Amino acid sequence: MTSKRTSDPASNRPSARRPARKPSSRIGLALAGGGPLGAVYEIGALAALEESIEGLDLNEAAIYVGISAGGILAAGLANGITPHEMCRLFVESDAGVAEENLFKPEMLLRPAWEEFSVRAAAFPILLIGGLFHYVTRRGKTSVAGSLERLKGVLPTGILSGDGIHEFMERIFAAAGRTNDFRKLKQKLVIVATDLDSGEAVRFGLPGYDDVPISRAAQASAAVPGLFPPVEIGGRYFVDGALRKTLHASIALDEEVDLLLCLNPIVPYNARSLHAPGKLAQGGLLAVLSQSLRAIIHSRVEVGMSNYLVSYPSTDILLVEPSTEDADMFFTNLFSYNNRRRMCENAYQNTRMMLWQRRKEIGPVLERHGLRLKLSVLRDSSLTLVKHPVPGKEDRFGLQRLEETLDSLERHLKIAGG
Repeated sequence: MTSKRTSDPASNRPSARRPARKPSSRIGLALAGGGPLGAVYEIGALAALEESIEGLDLNEAAIYVGISAGGILAAGLANGITPHEMCRLFVESDAGVAEENLFKPEMLLRPAWEEFSVRAAAFPILLIGGLFHYVTRRGKTSVAGSLERLKGVLPTGILSGDGIHEFMERIFAAAGRTNDFRKLKQKLVIVATDLDSGEAVRFGLPGYDDVPISRAAQASAAVPGLFPPVEIGGRYFVDGALRKTLHASIALDEEVDLLLCLNPIVPYNARSLHAPGKLAQGGLLAVLSQSLRAIIHSRVEVGMSNYLVSYPSTDILLVEPSTEDADMFFTNLFSYNNRRRMCENAYQNTRMMLWQRRKEIGPVLERHGLRLKLSVLRDSSLTLVKHPVPGKEDRFGLQRLEETLDSLERHLKIAGG
């Protein structure tokens, strides 16, 4: 995992030229997308950041900006759901959480039956229209040319994204939470792209704040070709990352003093010492994945460089996985054990990054009334994901009791850090 800045790894400009800030600095959070893989990474990284930085409350940011999977997590944070609670909901399928409130990646694999039925119903009309066009042209056009309109039968997506909306709607129906942008204490912005204009639309800002948070998140996560565009107010929206990866400028325009950015998508360095081999040997999917990652990450680098010039008074901390993290490239997210391992890796790697770069990052955080908890970062016993012994029946609830005691010990350690 690496941390990036727009000039050096810890600040926008040399610290000697930057005046001391008050503890009341405004903090923003920008979360990029990355599908289920990105969500699991960001949960682990967020938990590590909050545990390791004294004074940082990720549920009390001045503004949250989220795209795709990052929009789902940003909405959760704005609703008071902590990173550790997200780990229980998204990663561990915790036994203490109602089954219907657990996020399961397989809910994203439901076929888009409604889209299929709409396209199938249009087939006879399009076919008749094509044949009529061919006959009336009396041979002046080819059959292929006349039947070209049949391309409208192809579905705009093969999987339904409704599971995202339904899951978030249930979660935000709990007491103290809301599915209404206007009822949140903090500002939340979820970015999607208008399919017909290519315009980036900022749900949560005036004029777009009457849309349910859950529906805006579904629209932001509608990857073209995979999920159908989401209709909202007669317009169709797709993935918010089409224009930018982070849309961090939305938070920067709110004049935040410190912006925390998480981007889970980086290209994999297959030439590293422990790499499994040439990516081309992995076939088409490996090649496409690496190409997409390289494009996405290059946009992040360009964006960060521009922010240095446009927002010189704001500190920006960019947290990303290591380019040598094979798990982030090859892991099957639909495996329960893989999700747990990846989330734990993200947690531990973020802690390691903070420790290794404490001399650079520490002074930046202190300008905003924050402090690295060095004793917590040194504590190698801390973990995020629980590790129950598989195959053993817990008849007397001892596993649950042990987890509770471990959790209590963990919070005492962190509080004393």
